[in-house]
Amino acid sequence: MNFGKSSWRTYEQGIQREWLLTNGIGGFASSTIIGSNTRRYHGLLVAALKPPVSRHLILSKIDECVTVDNESFNLFSYEVPGFIMHGYHHLERFEYDMLPKYIYRVKDVYVEKEICMVYGENTVVVVYHVINGTGRTNLRLTPLVNFRDYHFNSGRAYMSFERKFEKDVLTVRPSCYDIDIKLYSTDGKFTELDDTWFYNMDYAVERERGLASTEDHYIPGYYDIEIKPLEEKYITFVATVEKNVNHRDGLKIIEKEKKRLKKLASKAGYKDELAKKLVLAADKFIVHRESTNAKTVIAGYPWFTDWGRDTMISLAGLTLATRRFEDAKEILYTFSKYVKDGLIPNMFPDAGHEPPYNTVDAALWYFEAVNKYVNYTHDYKFIKENIYSGLKQIIEYYSKGTHFNIKADEDYLISAGDEHTQLTWMDAKVGDWVVTPRHGKAVEINALWYNALKIMSQLSKHFKEDAGLYDEMAEKVKKSFEEKFWNEEKKCLYDCLTPNYKDDKVRPNQILAVSLSYPVIEGEKAKSVVDIVFKELYTAYGLRSLSPKEKEYVGVYMGDQYRRDGAYHQGTVWTWPLGHFITAYLRVNNYSPEARKMALRFIEPFKDHLQDACLGSVSEIFDGNEPLIPRGCFAQAWSVAEILRAYVEDVMQLVQLKH
Repeated sequence: MNFGKSSWRTYEQGIQREWLLTNGIGGFASSTIIGSNTRRYHGLLVAALKPPVSRHLILSKIDECVTVDNESFNLFSYEVPGFIMHGYHHLERFEYDMLPKYIYRVKDVYVEKEICMVYGENTVVVVYHVINGTGRTNLRLTPLVNFRDYHFNSGRAYMSFERKFEKDVLTVRPSCYDIDIKLYSTDGKFTELDDTWFYNMDYAVERERGLASTEDHYIPGYYDIEIKPLEEKYITFVATVEKNVNHRDGLKIIEKEKKRLKKLASKAGYKDELAKKLVLAADKFIVHRESTNAKTVIAGYPWFTDWGRDTMISLAGLTLATRRFEDAKEILYTFSKYVKDGLIPNMFPDAGHEPPYNTVDAALWYFEAVNKYVNYTHDYKFIKENIYSGLKQIIEYYSKGTHFNIKADEDYLISAGDEHTQLTWMDAKVGDWVVTPRHGKAVEINALWYNALKIMSQLSKHFKEDAGLYDEMAEKVKKSFEEKFWNEEKKCLYDCLTPNYKDDKVRPNQILAVSLSYPVIEGEKAKSVVDIVFKELYTAYGLRSLSPKEKEYVGVYMGDQYRRDGAYHQGTVWTWPLGHFITAYLRVNNYSPEARKMALRFIEPFKDHLQDACLGSVSEIFDGNEPLIPRGCFAQAWSVAEILRAYVEDVMQLVQLKH
C-alpha cells in the first residue's frame, strides 16, 4: 500500500489511517500514517511485561529534526491543546508493505524511516535511511519515554526516572519499578537533558471517546547524527525492555521479519491477493501466553486481551484457513485443561489467578472450533486423546445445569442467566444497566446447542461409541426450536425467549441457526431468515446488531462510555457475523453461480477497508448509519477471521474440507 500527500492534506485527514505491528507475545507498536499519536494506546513500543498482558507504554515516539545548512525542519507531528505541529508537511510518501515506512524530504535531503518489532521480544527497531544532498546535514532523534499501563494516561507529577549512559546504551529506569528501558543508536552523539518533558500531548481519539486525553512524556536527551554532503547513511535505533540490546542491525531485523511473514503467506498457499493479506492480518492475533506456556488469541487491538468466546469464533479463520494447524491444536488443548463444570474460561488469568467462566456460549463455540479442526485436518486421534472427554463434560453439565442458571429446560432448550447478567456476546453493561438483556433462551445459544449435540453424535460414531443419547436430544432440541423460535408474523426467528416474553427484535443472532456446521433450521424458513437479515441488517462492512426499524436502534457509536455502551449492540455494525451471513446466504441458495457472484459483492468492500482505518486489518465495529465510520478496536480477531474463513471456504472455495 502506498499513500501520498492527498492522504494528509489536512491534519484531520492524516490521522484517519493507522498502522499496527505486533511481536507475537502481546506487545505492539502503532501510530497514524503521519506519525501523530492520537490514542493513549499509540506508541513505538507497548511492551507486554507478562505476555500477553501487563502492557505498558515504553516509547511513545521519536521526534526527528533535520538541519540543512543551519536551517532546521521538524519532521514530527503532534497535537497539544490549541496547537498542531505540522511535520507531516515534509512527508512525501507512506508505504505499508508488511511494515510501515515513512519517506520525508527536506530540500535535497531524503529521510526514510522503517519500523519493525522483534518477534518474540519486547523490542522495537527503527531504521533511518538518509540520502543527503549537497549540504551539511544533521539528523536529531529525540525519544519520548514513558512507563505506564496502556489503559491510562500519565503526568509529570506522577513520574520520575533515573538515567545512565554506558557503553553506547542509554538506560532509563522508572523510579520504584524494577525494570530497565534501554535505548541505543548505531550512530550519533548523545546529549543528556535534565528534567526535560514533553507536556500535554493531546489524543484526539480519546477526547472523542470522552476520556482523559492529555499526557506528558519524559525526554532523557537526544542523538545528533551528522551526514556529509552526498553521503548515504543507515542508522538503527533500538528500544527494548529485554535484559540486553541484542539487535543492532536494523536491516537484518527487517529482513528477518519480512521473511517470517512471507513464509506464513506461502504456508497458507493462496494466490488470491485478498486472501494473502488476510493471512498476514491473522498473524497479529496469534500470540504466546506465558502463564499457560501456549498459543492464545488476542481478541482485538489496541485494548483487548485474550478471550474464550472470541478465540473459538476466530479459530477457524485465524489458524485453520491459514494452515497453522499446530497453533490450532495448542489452543484447543489449552482450553481442554480449563474445562470446569461444563464451561470454558471467558478469559485466561495470569499465574495464580482463577479464570472467569461468565459466558454461556464460549463452551458451545468450542464444539464448532473442534469440528472445523477435524474437517481441515481429519486428526481424530488428537481429539479423542485430548478433547473428547471435555466435550462430554460440557454436554453433561449443560443438560443437568451449571453456573449462571445455564441448563436445559424441559423442552431441551438451553436457558441461562437472569436480568442482572450478560452471558451472551451482546454483553454491554454500564453499572447495573444491562444494555441488551438476553437472559432466558437466546436464539444463537440454542442453535449452538443443537450444533454441539450433532457434532458429539458424529464424533461418537467415529469413535465407535453409542451416539443414541446425542441424536435423541438433538431431535428434541430441533423440534422445540422450530416450534418456539419461529416468528410467523415477521417470518424470521425470535431473538430471545423468557417465560413471559418473546423478544421479536430483528438481530443478527438468528443467522447462526442457518450458518453453523449443523443448521437447526433449513428449507424455506432458513431462506426467509437470510432474506430478513439481508434486508434489515446487512451493510457493506457487516451486520447491524439491531434493525433500524426498532425504536431502540442507535445508529452512531460515539461519546462517553455510557453512550458508547448504549449503542454497542443496539444498531452498531459488527463484522464477524457477516462471515456467517455469507455462509448462510450461499447455503440457502445452493452455492449457485449467481449466489457466489452476490457473495463476492459482500466481500469486495473489505479490499478497500484494508487500506483504511488500521492498514491491513479489519475493524471491530462500524456506525450503523452511513457512512459506516469504523469504530472500536481498529484491528479485531474475529472480524479478520470470519471474513477470511467465509472467503476461502464458501465464496472462492479455495479449501476443500473433509467431512
